[in-house]
Amino acid sequence: MAGRKTILLTGGTGFVGSRVLELLISGAGPEMPIRVLTHRRCLPFEESAAVRPVIGDLADPGSLYGVCEGVDTVVHLASQIGGDPDSLRRVNEYGTAALLAEAARAGVRRVLQLSTTAVYRDGVHRDLTEYQPDLVPGSETSRTRLAAERAVLAAGGVVIRPHLVYGTGDTWVVPALADLLRRLPHWIDGGRARMSMIAVDDLARPIAALARSPWGPVPGGRVFHASHPEPVGMRELVTLVCAALGRPVPSGDVTLAQARRLLEGAGDAVWDRRLSLLAVDHWYESSRLWRFSGCEPGPGLAARFPDHAPWYRELLRPSAELAGAAG
Repeated sequence: MAGRKTILLTGGTGFVGSRVLELLISGAGPEMPIRVLTHRRCLPFEESAAVRPVIGDLADPGSLYGVCEGVDTVVHLASQIGGDPDSLRRVNEYGTAALLAEAARAGVRRVLQLSTTAVYRDGVHRDLTEYQPDLVPGSETSRTRLAAERAVLAAGGVVIRPHLVYGTGDTWVVPALADLLRRLPHWIDGGRARMSMIAVDDLARPIAALARSPWGPVPGGRVFHASHPEPVGMRELVTLVCAALGRPVPSGDVTLAQARRLLEGAGDAVWDRRLSLLAVDHWYESSRLWRFSGCEPGPGLAARFPDHAPWYRELLRPSAELAGAAG
């Protein structure tokens, strides 16, 4: 049908992907049907002529044959976070390569992928553009996601890199901060660090907008940062989280070096990385995404966080309290 544009979405049941799917479904119809790549039987949407699942698994390249037939745009949001190196490579690197090969075979015109600023070398990042940081990821997860990025860009696709994404469904950013505050109830360097953050619903909007619209001025092989334009101060974030969880704000002050020493016995090999992400400047210039997508970035953390506070309170209730409620 002339003008018909079919979108294939991967990761449509995930933290970000479920929000993107909701937005795409709201615009789905005969002229813009949505296919959702899945290997699950239970799906969080009602199948219709406009929205339907297609069975496939990134970890099984043979299962992807035919999933891109008649597809105009692939929105690739699926990735594996954590796990053994072989499974990470199988899903993130080889799975993406297989999906791109199938997209090329089927004549797909556009590919949009969600990645992460964790592909950068860690350090102090202040107002950096998409091409300033060195691409030196510090974990196997990030290394395999960078390999996926490179394949997408080489195929003329577009990559979106958020930094810290928060909101209902977040099991890393605020939980990691809450764990840090439990282990180390002090300000680190006065809480002066600033970081790029974005609410999950605000991240979903430009992804859906780019998927729906002709890319026109957006060239292929392009990377976009995805964050609210105003970086968030660690002190503001900690104060909001403590208020939401009913916990006291930190007292006293330690340096980053002191914090690392105090956490040496925490028994978690990733704490040095977490400390860096939460206590060292990591903020990025992101105006290009908002300009090219035609979306507004939203009002920011102070306005958005209260909507998600109930989710975090329930997720982070003390285990003893949960046990008592169950009894």
